[in-house]
Amino acid sequence: MKKILVLALVVSLCFSCATVNNSKKTSTKQPAVATKAQAPKKKPGKIKDYNTVITKDAVTDKGLFDIHVVDDKYYFEIPTKYLNTDMLLVSRLAKLPANLGGGYVNAGTKTNTRMINWERFRDKILIKEKSSSAIAADSLPIHVSVRANNYEPTLYAFDIAAFSKDSSAVVVDVTKFYSSDVKAISGLPSYFRKQYKVRSLDKSRSFINAMRSYPENIEVIQDFTYNAAEPPSNYGTETISVQMNQSMILLPEEPMQPRYFDERVGWFTLSQYDYGSEQLKADEKTYIRRWKLIPKDIEAYKRGELVEPVKPIVYYLDPATPMKFRKYMKEGIELWQKAFEAAGFKNAIIAKDPPTREEDPEFSPEDIRYSVVRYVASTTRNATGPSVSDPRSGEIIESDIIWYHNHLRSYRNRYMLETGAANPSARTLNTPDEEIGEMMKMVIAHEVGHTLGLPHNMSASYAYDVEDYRNGTFTQKNGIAATIMDYARYNYIAQPGDKNIRFIRQLGPYDDYAINYGYRYIPEAKSADDEKEILNLWIIEKAGNPIYKFGKQSSRFDPTAQTEDIGNNSIKASTYGLKNLKIVAKNLPDWTSDKTNNYEDLEELYGELLGVWSRYVGHVVTHVGGVVEDTKNPSQEGLVYNPVDKAYQKSAMQWLHQNAFETPEWLVDETILRNIDFAGYTDRIRRLQTRHLNNLMNFERLGRLIDHNAMNNNNYSALDMMKALRYGLWSETRSSSNVTVFRRNLQRAYVDRMEYLMTEKIDSKRSNQYFNVNQSDVRSIVRGELNTLKRILTSAVNTGINTDTKYHYRDCIERINTILEPK
Repeated sequence: MKKILVLALVVSLCFSCATVNNSKKTSTKQPAVATKAQAPKKKPGKIKDYNTVITKDAVTDKGLFDIHVVDDKYYFEIPTKYLNTDMLLVSRLAKLPANLGGGYVNAGTKTNTRMINWERFRDKILIKEKSSSAIAADSLPIHVSVRANNYEPTLYAFDIAAFSKDSSAVVVDVTKFYSSDVKAISGLPSYFRKQYKVRSLDKSRSFINAMRSYPENIEVIQDFTYNAAEPPSNYGTETISVQMNQSMILLPEEPMQPRYFDERVGWFTLSQYDYGSEQLKADEKTYIRRWKLIPKDIEAYKRGELVEPVKPIVYYLDPATPMKFRKYMKEGIELWQKAFEAAGFKNAIIAKDPPTREEDPEFSPEDIRYSVVRYVASTTRNATGPSVSDPRSGEIIESDIIWYHNHLRSYRNRYMLETGAANPSARTLNTPDEEIGEMMKMVIAHEVGHTLGLPHNMSASYAYDVEDYRNGTFTQKNGIAATIMDYARYNYIAQPGDKNIRFIRQLGPYDDYAINYGYRYIPEAKSADDEKEILNLWIIEKAGNPIYKFGKQSSRFDPTAQTEDIGNNSIKASTYGLKNLKIVAKNLPDWTSDKTNNYEDLEELYGELLGVWSRYVGHVVTHVGGVVEDTKNPSQEGLVYNPVDKAYQKSAMQWLHQNAFETPEWLVDETILRNIDFAGYTDRIRRLQTRHLNNLMNFERLGRLIDHNAMNNNNYSALDMMKALRYGLWSETRSSSNVTVFRRNLQRAYVDRMEYLMTEKIDSKRSNQYFNVNQSDVRSIVRGELNTLKRILTSAVNTGINTDTKYHYRDCIERINTILEPK
């Protein structure tokens, strides 16, 4: 199960209105009908007459709860029918100081999401946080135990100030709740408070900015100022000021019918433990997160006609979005219309420009009724697609796509580095607008996919043969992966001279497949259980076809589910990629500094070029000790986990020696390095090579290789890998060759890593440590390899080598002695 992050990135603009008015809001939505509670009985004491509390001077805003402002106090008038009714309380930052959170927290970032009930206890109204993670039908005896063992916290308690005139509602003063530093809805979590040394909330500089009530939701804007010794910006002020938006929305009285998750198809999920299950344990049920789409004409839908949904998914653009980008953003959103057609819907997802003030004076990106593509003025290079969902059913209620202003610079740079050799359009810092727009469109489409419920699918690019990427007809039709949800951004395989190539990603057949799985309406199913057989048949129909395979992003071991790779053979793909990268490196000054007459872009792109080289190498490393995961049910033939073929692993090791561990001298270009830095040239290469050397020589990989060889001694073994590594890294000893400074650095890194493998104390609680290192073959193999290397170096040191090499060998011998015979 994925970890729930405290902060899910979302983008935001401030709420434009600062006061409450007395006009009733118009909305196409109607309040959900809730079970009516018993009318409360008035009691003497603190509870006052309604007219005494809500005076004739009150400014009232009618909606889900009527909001009354009397002098400087804010009151909620809560209909008793909404007591003990599920609602969602969503907290997000509306305004924040620069650099809060280091660049990945922005206006619109969601900081808390809580399901709540307003409940009466004697003369108080409580906000209780509700949980849906442990359930049992209230008709079952165990329901009492579930409630007792999952007691929910009280977030706040209000005194009842008055009852409405007809006793159908209770009035509470919410001023203190919304003007105090309530941790449950705060924008500054504990780690921010510790990082910025926040001392306290300054009440004199904190206040409620605005409140709005709508038929199904309430929006509150707070201005908070904290005293902080080390704020993220404006350092001398010792102040952090944030503006928070608190959204409270009524959840449907009847939750959407959930749909079961199947790990063979990728979806974001939620899980519940059902203690009322007939299983001999609490039955964990996992459901997918999705929007609720129901056909307007179910009979036409049954006949196979495309039908519009009763309520389509609508995204608004942020008013801050530059005009020149709006076209591409809207196109990126509506690219998904075709995928929804595969599920039987037309016009299921719609993009709209933000309404003008005349069209809708109350429109706000923070209003939870609207899903918005947020445009963030930030130097962060990223885009994200979080969402808010009903924790009872997985129904997505609202989502915001976040686009950071500087993100296109990353895409421009990678476009040049990864495609520039074969793509003349990429050989410039001024990428043509249409191509920049196409990139933006596909990034937005990718983030929309997340907000529809789809996670990354890292197996989708493995579905296509490497040679297909050089075929113009194939790439124009199929793009570079079977889904937009893979991290396959550019076609780095196509070579100079290949014609009519598509270099930029696009949606693919897996997207149609996944959307059909999640969104096709099944009229005959009256429960999630009724759908299970149908869903399984849909999967079985596609089983075995790599186009429809799902590969987890979290995999550390599966070479068919890697991030940023393309093609079904990493050795061939990375060979093509490095061939192109050498051409780019040679031309980089001509495409950058020679045009701008400064070295800023050259320095930035050279640094990123090293990263591209590292990615290509890393894709090959993963095959050594790799395991292909092919998720399937017991009714399907074959095994789930299969080690990579021995011959392929041997080829991968040979490729790594030739392309990663032999010094990549083409990266050490004097005309670049001596124009962007005064030193550190050799260490750049050492860091790159050592990263992959250490990755090969890690406990987890060695443990897998030991397991594979134990199951079948024809599999590639840990000893095979360690011998091949020593043989290649110390090849100079066999020819009495002098060792260059780059290779000396790498060889010392090897000895250091062997010391780590030999002496590192292993924490048995480490989540990825699945074997006992001390009692395994790892350290005996390391000891044997070090003794062998020591004999080789002792012999080689007396050959006709230069002094640098002689000193180096003697130093390595002493280091090995220290490892084998520590003092």
